[in-house]
Amino acid sequence: MIGLQILVNGLTLGALYACLAVGFSLVWGVLNVINMLHGSLIILGGYLTWYAWLHWQVHPLAALLPVALLLFALGWGIQMTMINRLVRQPVLTTLTVTFGLDLILYNAMNVLFDATPRRITLDLGTLDLGVLGLGEVVLAWDRIVAFALALALTLLLYGVMNASRTGRAIVAVRMDRDAAELMGIRINRVYAMTFAIGAGLAGACGALMAMVFPITTNLSGLLLGKAFVVCVIGGLGTVPGALVGGLVLGLIESLSGHLFGPQNAVLIGYGLMLVLLMTRPTGLLGRKGYE
Repeated sequence: MIGLQILVNGLTLGALYACLAVGFSLVWGVLNVINMLHGSLIILGGYLTWYAWLHWQVHPLAALLPVALLLFALGWGIQMTMINRLVRQPVLTTLTVTFGLDLILYNAMNVLFDATPRRITLDLGTLDLGVLGLGEVVLAWDRIVAFALALALTLLLYGVMNASRTGRAIVAVRMDRDAAELMGIRINRVYAMTFAIGAGLAGACGALMAMVFPITTNLSGLLLGKAFVVCVIGGLGTVPGALVGGLVLGLIESLSGHLFGPQNAVLIGYGLMLVLLMTRPTGLLGRKGYE
C-alpha cells in the first residue's frame, strides 16, 4: 500500500510541476527566451493571493483568476516595452535582461513582504481542508484541489493552443517565425501574448502553491530550477511535454524521497535531467530542431 501512497503523492506533486513549467516552456520554445523571471512571478502570484486572503478575506480560489489576469497584464507590458526590442538578439542578451528583471522583482518582494514564509490555510468556513482517507492512502484536500486545478489549467492551455486562432498563431511562430510573418501574423503581438500567457500561468500556479506550501522569495530559484528540469524531461515548447515532464519529475521525487530521504529528492531530479541531456536532449516528447 505504501507504493500507492507514493504514486498518489507523486501525481499530485507532478501536476503542480507541470503547471509551474508549462508557461516557462512555452516562452522558451516560441520566443527562444530563457525567462529567468519565471520563478519570481510564481512567488509574486502566491504573495498576492496570500495578501488578498489575509487583508480582504478573499478565498484563494476566488483570487486565482484575478491574480492570473494581473500577471498576464504585467507579462504583456514587460514583453511589449522591453523584451520585444531585444527578442531577435542572441539568447544571452534576453537572458541577461530577464535576470536583471528577476533581481528587481525579487528584492521588491523582499521589501514589501519580507522573506518570511507565508501560507494560506483558510477554507470556506473552516480553518483546514482536512484529509481524504482511502484505505491506507491519505491525501490532504488542499493538495487534491491544487492537483485538479493545476491539471485543468494545463489542459485548458492545450485546448487553447490547438483550437483557437491565437493558439495556432503561436504554434506557427514556434515552427517557423519567418514563414509566419510572411503569412501576415503579427509576430510582436504573438510574442507578447505568449509571454503574457506564461506570466499568467505563473501567477495561477503561485496561487495554488500558496494553498499547499509556504511561499517565500527564497523559493524562486528552486522553482526556476524545477521548470528547467521539467522542460528537459518532457521536451521544450509543448504543453504535453510539460505535463509529462512534470508528472515524471513528481513521481521520481516522491519515490526517491521515500527511498533516500526527502533531502535527496531534488538531487535525484537534477541527476535525471543530466542523464537525459546526454542521451535524449530533445526530451521524452520533444522533436529534433526544438531543443
